[in-house]
Amino acid sequence: MANNLRLKIQNDIFDYVQLSDVLSNFSNIRTKIGRLLASGEIIRIKKGLYTFPEYLRRSPLNPCIVANMIYGPSYVSCDYALSYYGMIPERVELITSMTIGRTREFSTPIGCFSYRQRKAEDYSIGIDSVETPSGNFLIASREKAIYDKALTDPRFDGINIKEYLLADLRLDEESLSQLNVEVLHKLRDSSIGRMRKLVNTLLDGRDIVRR
Repeated sequence: MANNLRLKIQNDIFDYVQLSDVLSNFSNIRTKIGRLLASGEIIRIKKGLYTFPEYLRRSPLNPCIVANMIYGPSYVSCDYALSYYGMIPERVELITSMTIGRTREFSTPIGCFSYRQRKAEDYSIGIDSVETPSGNFLIASREKAIYDKALTDPRFDGINIKEYLLADLRLDEESLSQLNVEVLHKLRDSSIGRMRKLVNTLLDGRDIVRR
């Protein structure tokens, strides 16, 4: 049955509507889906969202694409985005996204996904759309990823900002000198307090590297 589903469903990730359409010949679709889940022929990522077992996938699942699909509107950010850009040395397992919806956590068979709520006024600043053979996904720009990380990090108090960036976050110094000034100016225009102090420090990124 799994091989037959694989032929009829093009994408590695699919929803209940797509699955129901393929199983429309069965008298009780929900029962059939339950059996497919129990046998491991399909895997539930969350209610209404599924994938195939690894041996049937056409390519490895892209965590950023999955994150966008699990809960939205959202974009990948914070540590995972910083790691994606090679700005921090650590490999990050938890995929953190920002959303205008409620803060949520999802523990799934393919990974853990965290969603942090942020205000809508600056939500759309510094979001990049990345195209891949498996599909597109939204991710924070380098500038927005740093901003989001500091915004949600209880350690960040707006004091000793350079130490926070280089010691606490372990950001690559050279990458700080190559940030997009236009994005930083937009973030500064929408920020106050400790976050504006952060952006002003980032705008002086070359000075961080020299010191």
